[in-house]
Amino acid sequence: MEDKTKPLSVAVFAASSSKVDEHYLAESYRLGQLFARNGVRLVYGAGKVGLMGAIADGAESEGGYITGVIPQFMVDEGWKRDNLSELIVTADMHERKSTIHRLSDAFVALPGGIGTWEELLECMTWKQLGLHSKPIVVLNISGFYDGLLECLNRLAQKQMMRGVHLDMITVVNSADEVLDAIVNAPKWDRSVRKQAQI
Repeated sequence: MEDKTKPLSVAVFAASSSKVDEHYLAESYRLGQLFARNGVRLVYGAGKVGLMGAIADGAESEGGYITGVIPQFMVDEGWKRDNLSELIVTADMHERKSTIHRLSDAFVALPGGIGTWEELLECMTWKQLGLHSKPIVVLNISGFYDGLLECLNRLAQKQMMRGVHLDMITVVNSADEVLDAIVNAPKWDRSVRKQAQI
């Protein structure tokens, strides 16, 4: 049974590039602020630059709780952010992803590179297979994910996936819409596994 008194923990996948557009950074920072103001715990990859750093900075600015999950080799490279509420160091990337998934009640994808896309698509794959039923929100800042969304629609049109699987994600355009999208996400029936094969 779901514990209604437990704070909501939301995983965020995001770019670690320091050369991204300022608009992406501003929206990420705002999302971190909104999480903290609403008592939402941020779970993310513990990075200190790019959109990863911005969302953590935003959460910290409002006294939010931040859990960073990072593999040891990234710590050794000096990529870990300081001032985290909680730090979990994993043996490798696989353990990092499984830990983030276990700790989180929902997932949000901000703009990012292949690592971000891989994390988003893995969450979608697991949801398609009925391994979880957690909300997945894509924050499509300035149309960043338009190409991916077009590709997903093409997969459904070409019968590479069922059309119902397009409903696994909720797409929003601003940080202000993210929490409502999580709370009001359509219920996902884990028995959808039976529909995974076309």
